[in-house]
Amino acid sequence: MATQAVIWDFGGVFTTSPFEAFNRYEVQHNLPRDFIRSVNATNPDANAWALFERAAIDSRGFDAKFLEESAALGHPVRGGDILPLLSGELRPAMLQALLTCKKHFKVGCITNNFVAEMPGPSDSAPKVSRAAVVMEHFDAVIESSKAGIRKPDPKIYLMMCELLRVDPKACVYVDDLGRNCKTAAQLGMVAIKLVSEEQALADLEKATGLNFDRRPEA
Repeated sequence: MATQAVIWDFGGVFTTSPFEAFNRYEVQHNLPRDFIRSVNATNPDANAWALFERAAIDSRGFDAKFLEESAALGHPVRGGDILPLLSGELRPAMLQALLTCKKHFKVGCITNNFVAEMPGPSDSAPKVSRAAVVMEHFDAVIESSKAGIRKPDPKIYLMMCELLRVDPKACVYVDDLGRNCKTAAQLGMVAIKLVSEEQALADLEKATGLNFDRRPEA
């Protein structure tokens, strides 16, 4: 089936990965490498991270529950210390790829996010402006914190297909997390896992038949 839509993740695709910030935090606080990711991967459908992204708990609940979960794994870390690490830098080449795709296909964004209530760097104006620069170009956006479900639940992908009025088999999906790509592929989408920006752009060119500018003006 010919491509009719390209569906994108936001964080880690249009912005640099928060995993880099997690690793820096771990070094600074003498934590094992990838410890924060291991907390998020433990009981992934019902842990603090999952509940927060579905808006089942607020930021204060996340702060306390993440502390409880990390302590159970041997290293107590407050959830409030993790939230400021999520803001990445904008990737201009990925934004340009979105704009190019928009000329030929429908474009949508499915993002696992949260309603931040605790003041700090994660709530700063630069982060808001980075998101706004990208989000204004989508034909449809689904946020987990508003929808009450999150990736990789198949329902959220099908919700996007309904909004865009496309069959999943006519979609290309881009995300930096394998588990999210797996669900997309199971639904019949062409799933692209972003490992590096260059690799993702090359895979997206192959999937769509388009050419992307690797060095767009910032």
